Amino acid sequence: MLHKIKKIKDSVTRKSGKQSEDDDQLIVALDIGTEFVKVLIGRVTDIGLEIIGVGRAHQELTDMQAGAIADIASVVSNCDEALTQAEEQAGVSTNTAVIGIAGELVKGLTTTVRVKRKNPERELDMKEVERIIAVVQDRAQQRAKQQLAWELGGKDVEIRLVNSALVHIEIDGYPVTSPVGFKGKEVVVQLYTAFAPMIHIGALERTAKELNLDLVAVAAEPFAVSRAVIGDDPNASMSAILMDVGGGTTDIAVINDGGVQGTKMFGIGGRAYTRSLERDLGISFVQAEEIKLGLSSHKVPTSKVPIVEQSLRKTLDVWTSGVELALAEFTALDHLPRRIYLCGGGSSLDMLMRQLESSDWYTDLPFTRKPVVQHIKPGNVVGMKDTTNTVTDHTFITAMGLLRVGLDTLQQETTQSMNGSFRQKIDKILKV
Repeated sequence: MLHKIKKIKDSVTRKSGKQSEDDDQLIVALDIGTEFVKVLIGRVTDIGLEIIGVGRAHQELTDMQAGAIADIASVVSNCDEALTQAEEQAGVSTNTAVIGIAGELVKGLTTTVRVKRKNPERELDMKEVERIIAVVQDRAQQRAKQQLAWELGGKDVEIRLVNSALVHIEIDGYPVTSPVGFKGKEVVVQLYTAFAPMIHIGALERTAKELNLDLVAVAAEPFAVSRAVIGDDPNASMSAILMDVGGGTTDIAVINDGGVQGTKMFGIGGRAYTRSLERDLGISFVQAEEIKLGLSSHKVPTSKVPIVEQSLRKTLDVWTSGVELALAEFTALDHLPRRIYLCGGGSSLDMLMRQLESSDWYTDLPFTRKPVVQHIKPGNVVGMKDTTNTVTDHTFITAMGLLRVGLDTLQQETTQSMNGSFRQKIDKILKV
């Protein structure tokens, strides 16, 4: 009974309790992971975001399935616990929230459309660009639906666009930053889009409602990670592979010349390694998790290390094959970026890092040289400062990326004039 009273009190506080003087300048990032719920509260500043509150709560084994919510009531309780921690540390409560979405059924792809113009002597304007982008988004949605139907044995799944970003645009083979005012016969537009099943989005929306949160954006988590490392520099030319290894899934994003080329997800994460130990050693899941974590922190007795590594090796080999298959699908690129950046709790396993750094797993993929592998550090996230001194490692990068998406959304909403840059105008068109 006391627990229920506390939950009611927390919800009332979040709805009508202490607010900042400028509440619309606060953002809550809710990273609902398979193993942990992580919450960050960010304050918008002139130079980006300040993290002023951090919360974290453990998830039960049955709460999530392959990166998607399986038990809404339990997940809401865990989110409430983490959110309360963050609010108490920040000393404020806010309702503006961004939630991440992951899982094998979230499809992120880059679609290219070539448009032959009827009147090549007429200058392009924003209305024509908007029509072209609408065609690209529609075609991308059909591709995503077809892919999901094939994976689910012909089942028709209702999906919704969750993220969209301009990758590249050219006129008659000439790349342009803004096509407005140009003449030409052929316009080529590349657009990144991420779609998710409505059933998963509905579970997130229900979770936000139960927590009295105003959900301003749902973001594909690999897209959020890419936003964290790219920032808002219009001249950014970063190329990298980003891997978010969570408890239930591995999410991969490929960035080329500052643009998201696509995202892939597959259902192997940290819990798969724990299950392997549980099965092979005949121990409980909790004991297996303790041994797995102890291996990287050198707390496993030396005599037991070989048998533990042998058990983990089988899952690691399957995971590596999943990475290879995912990266092999980026056929539009002549070669893959050499730099690989990892985040997420599942990437804390030393064996996983050694596999990517030392083995020849990459030789059948279009790398020009051996990849360089490292973790993304909070200090690598552009335009974000941690005032709590508690966001110290790669496990919070996804939540930081969600804050970045929240900032993007607020900036789009407050940019009322269409007198800004072409990129700002496109962002308004692409806003989901």
